[in-house]
Amino acid sequence: MMIPERPSLERRVLAALDGSQGGGARIPVLLGGCGSGKTSVLLRLRDLIGRTSSQYIDVERVATTPERFLKTLRDASPFPTHTYAQGASREGGAREAFDAWLAFLETARAPGSAPATFLLDEFLELRTFESFPGLRAVLRDVVGMLASSGNRFVLTTRYVARAHRLLRDAPAQFELIHVAPLSHAEIRATVTSGHEVHGEEDEATRDDLVRLVHALADGRPAYARLIADTAAVMDARGTHDPVGALAALLAPGSALSNACRFCYELRLHRARGYGALKAILDVLAEEEPLTLTEIALRLRRTPGSTKDYLSWLEDVDLIVSRQKRYSFADPMLRLWVRLHCRPAPPSEEEIAREVHAYVLSHLPAAEPSAPPALALATRETDKSWGIIEID
Repeated sequence: MMIPERPSLERRVLAALDGSQGGGARIPVLLGGCGSGKTSVLLRLRDLIGRTSSQYIDVERVATTPERFLKTLRDASPFPTHTYAQGASREGGAREAFDAWLAFLETARAPGSAPATFLLDEFLELRTFESFPGLRAVLRDVVGMLASSGNRFVLTTRYVARAHRLLRDAPAQFELIHVAPLSHAEIRATVTSGHEVHGEEDEATRDDLVRLVHALADGRPAYARLIADTAAVMDARGTHDPVGALAALLAPGSALSNACRFCYELRLHRARGYGALKAILDVLAEEEPLTLTEIALRLRRTPGSTKDYLSWLEDVDLIVSRQKRYSFADPMLRLWVRLHCRPAPPSEEEIAREVHAYVLSHLPAAEPSAPPALALATRETDKSWGIIEID
């Protein structure tokens, strides 16, 4: 699949790396939830910078033991081995291997002795190493080394609150960049890639599709691409039905359902109080936003313990608080919880009903002449959406 382009974001990151906007070179830290497109941006940057001058590292996938981590990255590195061979030759245990990796990040050079660029995806997963002897302050050590290195770095994480806390007192080189939702223009590029458009009528239909996909996906690249691609697959006639596509994607075992399940479980396992946190998410899936007192009453727990649970959910960005009222950070994840956190899988009718309510709540106020595609969201749900399972 083609990696989507986000020109304005890419330009901002490259400008930070080069220091072309004044203030010297900086270390961009991309912050965004699941499906916000952070990985796609890093992979695009790898191609823009050059694969011999940059190394992409999916920290979440390879953070096992410090020793194996070092070996894995050494074997995959495009940079000459002599730049870090001396430090690596002294590696022994976990601390030595981790120090050798830090030395590699600091001393590696691109062709022509130019600075190397490291693209560290989900860099907070380096915290995994803090369970090994002698490695109790891994993230602090990494932040300090990156700030003093002559190389270039781009970091990402899905844990926004934790990144803010870690980098609150970090050196000024770190630039926090919140990955914004896709614009209509970027959604259009996502929707139209690989699909030809002929004539003014087709162009108008495509405009309607872009508006509806943007509303349903809440601007998240992963959701937008799944909805647009599935709509195209489901309707060979060319009259795309994003609402029907969303219903299909939320069926048990489908792509979007699996993506939501991954995000839900991953964040809960990174937090404390697994069972109680699930209960709060169930409460908010039934009704939101709610105050601390309202949640405590529904949970049948004290306000004090409920406040702790809510802070743990905020710590992994599952919920947000606005004016002391709590709600899901990701509306799509709330829809998934309503459908799938129940004793039995949802039926087609249940999915259709929930999707119908979700669509109506996410569409802009009705206009005097609503686009044809938006009418899909207001039809009755007294018949099946024809849900299929998408691989």
